[in-house]
Amino acid sequence: MSLFEFCERVQYSPLLSAMRSSSWVFPLIASIHLMGLALIGGALLVVDLRLLGLGLRHQPVAQVARDAERWLLVSLLVLLPTGLLQFMCFAATKYYYLTAFWVKMAALSLALVFTFVVRRKVAMAEETRMNPVWSKLVALVSLSLWSTVAITGRLIGLP
Repeated sequence: MSLFEFCERVQYSPLLSAMRSSSWVFPLIASIHLMGLALIGGALLVVDLRLLGLGLRHQPVAQVARDAERWLLVSLLVLLPTGLLQFMCFAATKYYYLTAFWVKMAALSLALVFTFVVRRKVAMAEETRMNPVWSKLVALVSLSLWSTVAITGRLIGLP
């Protein structure tokens, strides 16, 4: 089965057809997704801005990262299923042809790996052992990747 055939099957499944015919299911899913976006934005920004030296300077980066990580995980538990439902509920075959969708999926994959492998390691390291230039570079890459996810996500919703 090709990826397009999978998208067709998902789009025309009986459950999702029923969801699409409801006037409130998609707006509810989209609203929950937006709340998750606000949550992930805060969790990411507080750590990245701290790595850049632009806030919470009296708290160690590792403490800020530990405090924000649980919110990051909660937001992902909200965003991933609601994003999948939006994909399935709206028009999976439409997304198949959207460049913005594929760019978002690539950026999301890179952002998740970068966040949990590179950024987490830098944020949890002792500040005295970490080069400030490296910390700033990691924060800028993180902000760039997650901004790409957000911007392309918005582009998907444009007509």
